Amino acid sequence: MGDAHGRAHAEEIRRYAHERVTLVAQGLWSGGPLERGAVLELADACLPAQEAFSPSLHAEMLAMADAAGITPAEAVVVGGFTDFVDTVRAVSDGTHPPETVEDDCTAFVVPDSRAEGAGFVGQTWDMHDAATDHVVLARLRPDTGPDALVFTTVGCLGQIGMNSAGVCVGINNLTGNDGRLGVMWPTVIREMLAQATAAEALDVLLRADLAGAHNYLILDAEGRGFNVEAMPSARPVEVLAGEPLAHTNHVTHPAAEPFEGERDAEVMANSRLRLELADALLSDTGQPIDAERLMELTREPTAICRWPDAKYRVESSGAVIMRPRTGDLWACWGQPADNDYQHFSLTPAAARGA
Repeated sequence: MGDAHGRAHAEEIRRYAHERVTLVAQGLWSGGPLERGAVLELADACLPAQEAFSPSLHAEMLAMADAAGITPAEAVVVGGFTDFVDTVRAVSDGTHPPETVEDDCTAFVVPDSRAEGAGFVGQTWDMHDAATDHVVLARLRPDTGPDALVFTTVGCLGQIGMNSAGVCVGINNLTGNDGRLGVMWPTVIREMLAQATAAEALDVLLRADLAGAHNYLILDAEGRGFNVEAMPSARPVEVLAGEPLAHTNHVTHPAAEPFEGERDAEVMANSRLRLELADALLSDTGQPIDAERLMELTREPTAICRWPDAKYRVESSGAVIMRPRTGDLWACWGQPADNDYQHFSLTPAAARGA
């Protein structure tokens, strides 16, 4: 039974990798059509940066690729798709198709002072609707370093997560015009989740030779938090203070603005609307922010919780809410408005006497 289960997962990874490579080759996300071989050559060219950044995670990615029957280049694409298309556009001199929506995540970090002494990181994870069937939650128990709960998709090292040392990392995709042959964001996420503090996770992000643009939200069990609009060429850091920080899919810091790729006006308006809605839903100081209130935020039906339509095949493929001080994580598969959250937990290192 175990072998059959493993074969099913391997087939799913192969299918998902094929879908991702095809999307890049068609040019709908990457600025112009490319031969499949050219796509994989560019992915191969990113492998040295991946290995230099984290030899252990590079080895893990290669082992996964071998077990699934895909090439290392295909593993780069299936895991790091939204960074990889930034790379393809930059290296091939392609432009970002303005009608493309790469994803529409709405994310937030809540300070301890607004959450009865134990803050949160949370978000929807919105993507091309073909991704939803491939969403999984993984529990990682490495030989060294903290355990982790990681929301991800099959074939991907990790996308959103919390470790037992009390470090949480969330993300939004950004559209960068400065992509390069570099490290894909899931590898960066996993290396950040190998750290013991938010400051150490931030250092990982600041030293990474990033391939593309993402926004990162970081919080640890001591309440230290950061929001970073991380472009390959600029990484402005916002320190969490006394009020929640929300973020969607456009840059807000002047240092990052020169490196943001053009996006369709309708798409940008949606990102700004979601940010306004999230800020408003988090601004009520009359009562503490708890997990249920954040779940309701992710269910907001007019913009934050997404369903695909004929023009933009983007949907909320899942959502996550994490509370590092207590080790609690709530995860939802698919649209939060239509599906229930499930509770998971990690024993914080402090509670174990570590």
